[in-house]
Formats: sequence, C-alpha cells, structure tokens
Amino acid sequence: MVDVADKLAYFQAITGLEDPDLCTQILQAHNWDLELAISSFTSNHNNDPLSYSSSTATATTSTVVEPPISSNYGSDSTAIAPVAPPPPGLGWKIITLPISIISGSLRLISGAVGFGFWAAGSIFSYSLGFVGFGSNSGRGGDSSAQLVTVSAASREALEFIAQFERDYGGSGSSSRPNFVGEGFMDALTRSRNSFKLLFVYLHSPDHPDTPAFCEGTLCSEVFSAFVNENFVAWGGSLRGSEGFKMSNSLKASRFPFCAVVMPATNQRIALLQQVEGPKSPEEMLMTLQRVLEESAPVLVAARLEAEERTTNMRLREEQDAAYRAALEADQARERQLREEQERLEREAAEAERKRKEEEEAQERATREAAEKEAALARMRQEKALSLGAEPEKGPNVTQVMCLILFIAFLMMLLSVIFYCLGLQDDYSIICTASIGTLF
Repeated sequence: MVDVADKLAYFQAITGLEDPDLCTQILQAHNWDLELAISSFTSNHNNDPLSYSSSTATATTSTVVEPPISSNYGSDSTAIAPVAPPPPGLGWKIITLPISIISGSLRLISGAVGFGFWAAGSIFSYSLGFVGFGSNSGRGGDSSAQLVTVSAASREALEFIAQFERDYGGSGSSSRPNFVGEGFMDALTRSRNSFKLLFVYLHSPDHPDTPAFCEGTLCSEVFSAFVNENFVAWGGSLRGSEGFKMSNSLKASRFPFCAVVMPATNQRIALLQQVEGPKSPEEMLMTLQRVLEESAPVLVAARLEAEERTTNMRLREEQDAAYRAALEADQARERQLREEQERLEREAAEAERKRKEEEEAQERATREAAEKEAALARMRQEKALSLGAEPEKGPNVTQVMCLILFIAFLMMLLSVIFYCLGLQDDYSIICTASIGTLF
C-alpha cells in the first residue's frame, strides 16, 4: 500500500491531476507502471494540446505544487476503456482457426529469425569493437565514456544547454546561468544537498519575447553571476517531455517563465516564487533577492541540521572506531595472556616430564647398581664354594712358601752376578726362571 500511495502521489505531482480517482484509473490502466503512465499521458497531451489547456496561474509563495494539468483531462480520460463489440460466434472461430494458427506460426518464425539476426549483429558489432575496428575505436577515451548510460531527462537537459549556447552564447556575452545537465529531480536533489534554492527556467522557443529575455536578462552579467552564486539553475524546453511536464506542474501560463522551488516532503515541490512574462534584469534581481532573504532561515536551519547530523555521524563513527580499537586491544591482551598461560603450562608440563624421566633414570641406575652388586656377591659366593674349604695354617704351608722365596732370591742374585760378568745370555735365562718361580 505504501508503494501504491507513493506512485499515486508522484503521478499527481508530475502530471498535476488533482482527482485521485482519475489518477488511480490511469495507473491501473497501465498496470501501475509509473513511467509508462507518465509517458502515455505526455504523448497524448503532445498529440492534442488544445484538449489539455491549462488554467491561468498566479505567483504564489511557499506553496506545495499539486497543480492540475488540465481541467478537461478528466472528461477525456473517462473513456479509457471503450465498449468492446460483442464476441464472434463459435462457427466463425472454427472457420478462422486454421488461419489463426498459420498466421501465428508465421509470426513466431519471423520473430525467431529477426531475433537471430539481431543477436548475430550484436555479437558481430561487439567483436569488431573488441578487436578495435568499431566506429568509436579511434576516439581514445570517448569509447569508454559511451558505456555510461544517460537518462532521457539528462539527455534533454544537455540538449537544451547545447541549444541555448548555440542560440545565445555567440551574442558577445559569455555570461549565462550555469544550467545543470541533469533531470529536474536530480537538480532538485543537488540543490537540497548544496543547501540552495532551485532556479527553474522554462524555455518556449516559439514565443516572441523569448529571444529578448534570454539575451537581455538571462545572459546579463549581473543576473547570471547572482544566479550562479546563490542558486542551482535548471532549464528545460517545452519541446521536451521534461520541460513540458514541469510547465504543467508549475501551471505556466505565460512565457518567458521562471520559478524558484525547493524540495518538500513526500517527493513534492515547494513553489516559492514564479515570474511570468518578460522582465528586466533589475526586476528579476529584486524578486530573487527577496525570495532568497525570505528563505534564508530555512536554508540556514537545514544547513545547521545537516552539519549537526554530519557531526553526530562523525562522532558516532569515531566512537565506534575507538570502541573497536579498545575491543581489539582487549582481545589482543586476552590472547597474549592466554598464549602466555599456555606457554607456562607447556613449560611446567615439560619440566614435570623431565623430572619424572630423571627420577626414573636414577631409580633405574640404582636398581642396576644393586643388581650388579648382588650379582658380584653371588659370584664371589659361588667361587668361594667352588674352591672348597681353605686349609688350616701349619708348618708345611709356611715352609713351602719360604723355600720358594729363597730359591727366587738366589736366582735373582745369580742373574745380577752374570750381568756384571757380561754373561747376558745366562742372565736372561736366569731372570726368566726366577720370574717363573715367583709366579
């Protein structure tokens, strides 16, 4: 429901129709396609302009524009759906059925063939442009610029600016309002974002007062400088659909026509001042100066509100950034503490493991030493048992030992004597015998 209400309000603002039921019928007839309904309405109005004559409008201040396009449109548009003739009978349908099938098949085949040719031509053109043989290949950066789509309203605005420059730019004066090359709604948005009013000029090429007004007033150096400094200027020709729509919305009855507007709520336009008929630069300056002074508090309040909103947004972003930085610092600190704790736990576990290994190694060494000592003691015991009982000391044992020692002493003495006498061979034999006797 909100979308339907917005479309209805926007259609009323653009077309100027006051009757909501009539606007609803028109939108329903076009399946609620807003662009199609407005385009159809504009084309019907261009085809029969006399049947949509607009009423005379006077200058108003700070009023919301909801103008009717014409008082006769309601009577003309009531017959949107004419009465259809009675349907044909069953017999006629049966007779014409083969003809309908054949014609439908032919249309389908022709459509498929046409689509095939169109697709092949598109692919061929794209291929030529890709390899550098396109019509725009020699323009350098112009080929990439044409990839940007331009809306119909912007194209009309650019065409109006070019035509205005051709008609009045070569008159010796280089001063003129800097009309923006975009649609009316985009220009309105630009004026709102720059906190300025929108100066609207509707150009009627066929009006006799238009050349003098454009050369003497619009192209006046003082007037154009004032407009360029304090306003956003938009111009449209009545020969274009955008200019024609705005002439209906603003109830333009006399030309040359100028207006000062500003955006309002619900996609509507607040009309602050309109000037109809030829005016001198001084009269236009006085009017625009008065409107500017009256609207200054609103513009200043809007600027302050926007600056406050921007400041609050920047402050909120800074606070969010500071919060994120503090959060990241806390997370980093927690991560560092957690890593330090994990490192300490790993070191403690490693130290515990080494301590256990050292204890196990010490226990194993102690156990092995005890086992070796036990094995040595057992071996000594076994050797002692294998030798039998040691004989008791007696005279025989002592004499045998003394005799052996005495014989060894004598042999050593003989070896020394033989050595002194130079008998080395006998010395060697006696030393060997004495040593053998000892062992």
